[in-house]
Amino acid sequence: MNTLMNILWFIFCGFWQMIGWALAGCLWSITIVGLPVGIQCFKFAGFCAMPFGHQIVYGGGTGSFLLNLIWIFISGIPLALSALANGAILCLSIIGIPLGLQCFKFAKLAFMPFGTRVM
Repeated sequence: MNTLMNILWFIFCGFWQMIGWALAGCLWSITIVGLPVGIQCFKFAGFCAMPFGHQIVYGGGTGSFLLNLIWIFISGIPLALSALANGAILCLSIIGIPLGLQCFKFAKLAFMPFGTRVM
């Protein structure tokens, strides 16, 4: 079932969210200081391609919190808004509800990517 959901996810919104995370990673990777942030963006871009069957675990400390604050204002808001828009559109149909709920998880991830693990 996860394979089918991952295929549907990639077709309907995973590809576009993957592009968004990869673009954010490219922009952050321009400077040496932003390179660790860019690497994290690329990890989540790969996760955006096939998220079903994985669990997101939030955690982190003070460093993650401060980096998340900087992230929200630079890249987090546009990624979260795009995930929320995708989720709202997908939830209009009964078949799209599981995909829409996954989009809402990515909206939360867009606000707190640092200190987060994907299992």
